[in-house]
Amino acid sequence: MTNYRVATSRVIHRSLCTETISAAQGTSQSSREKKLYKKLSPLAHHNAPETEVAAILNEWNRTDKPLKRFELIRCIKSFRSRQDYHLALELIRWMETSDMGVNNSDRALEIDLLCKNEGIESAEKYFNELQQSAKTNKTYGALFSCYCREKNLDKALELFEKMKELGFVSTLDYNNLISVYLKTGQPQRLHSIVEEMEQTSVSLNIYTYNILINSYASMKDFDAVEGVLKKMKSKEIRYDWFTYGNLANIYINSGLLDKASSIIKEMENKKHLLNEEALQTMIGIHARTKNLSGVYTAWELLKSKCPTPSNKSYLIMLLTLFKMGESESIEKYFQEWEAGCSNYDVRLSNVLLEFYLNREMIEEANMLYERVQKRGREPNLKACEMLSNFFIKKGDINLALKHLDVGAKIAIPKKHKWYPTDETINRFLEYFEKGNDTENAMVFMECMKRIDRLDSAVYESLVGASVAST
Repeated sequence: MTNYRVATSRVIHRSLCTETISAAQGTSQSSREKKLYKKLSPLAHHNAPETEVAAILNEWNRTDKPLKRFELIRCIKSFRSRQDYHLALELIRWMETSDMGVNNSDRALEIDLLCKNEGIESAEKYFNELQQSAKTNKTYGALFSCYCREKNLDKALELFEKMKELGFVSTLDYNNLISVYLKTGQPQRLHSIVEEMEQTSVSLNIYTYNILINSYASMKDFDAVEGVLKKMKSKEIRYDWFTYGNLANIYINSGLLDKASSIIKEMENKKHLLNEEALQTMIGIHARTKNLSGVYTAWELLKSKCPTPSNKSYLIMLLTLFKMGESESIEKYFQEWEAGCSNYDVRLSNVLLEFYLNREMIEEANMLYERVQKRGREPNLKACEMLSNFFIKKGDINLALKHLDVGAKIAIPKKHKWYPTDETINRFLEYFEKGNDTENAMVFMECMKRIDRLDSAVYESLVGASVAST
């Protein structure tokens, strides 16, 4: 069932972000936009304050041609797509106070960013304080999408009824409602929602059908899956690459490998559908069927379509090679990416770091760690977690605590309550229970206190270990 949930969550995310994806696919950055993005990018690494963002934008307007709305909005959406929500939010706040101002589409974007960066309460507060004229289908829809993403079904349904009264409900909103029922484990509600859409003449789009296909597959109702496909055919709804990818994964999950193979071949023949995202999916499908030659073929096709593959494409390729045990290729593709990347993404270096640590190639791991820092990027929490775990398993408590502390300094301002994971904490506790090391146990305790992870169980374990060692 896990694989079905993964597939369903992907199509849900795709539904929630339909407008964003369409915007990203339909536009390309001009040289001015690339220059602006490059100038602003360093601010994403340290949660830059509003004054720092404003200084750069004001200086740009003084020394270059004044910024145009569409240039800044594209830049904001680029940062949002890279999960740099804080910077994207500061940029749109600057827009609000500048002569540029904001429209209702911009306000909807701000609601989304507030939820992702500060939480749903901030998004609600912003929406509630809007003038009545600014409470449109766009801003209502943005808040509704936030409730769905947060799986807050009660508030989502309450707002949905209000939107229906105002005549604001669209296909996208119904897709989001379907998604929240799926995420809260209520796929049985889908039939009534689809019926309501048909009765109220709200058209089902390709995303609706993709969600339905995945939801029925999650219930192993393959007759219903076939029913959706027949309905798509009768309505002359053409499969997109996501539909093909979903069907291939569904058939693989079900052991229907002949059907999966047939769908993959059909997808490969739809050359007009094979954009970068489609080929990323194809790499994953070939990996699941352990078809290494298919992985390399899909990658070469991706490079022919996109001579400069995105960080995401390289990440997918590296993860695929990692899982398939292609050790030599991992270093080759990482070096290829590193030589040409304009935005250094530590998620990719983490794949190689994990590869080195799993093989106890500590010298190579240290060199990579230093290289990442020389590129101006600090390690992220995953890297700190991996290094802490590696050294605590090796019994090197000093290095384990050093990397734990580096992660703590990152986690505290961002309020990441999950760092370190319970598994990592337990490894430290096991070490202190076995050894006579009261001093470092206290260092660990202080670190846990600073990041608000010192619960009663951790405290009692550390106190017990300290008592035992005296």
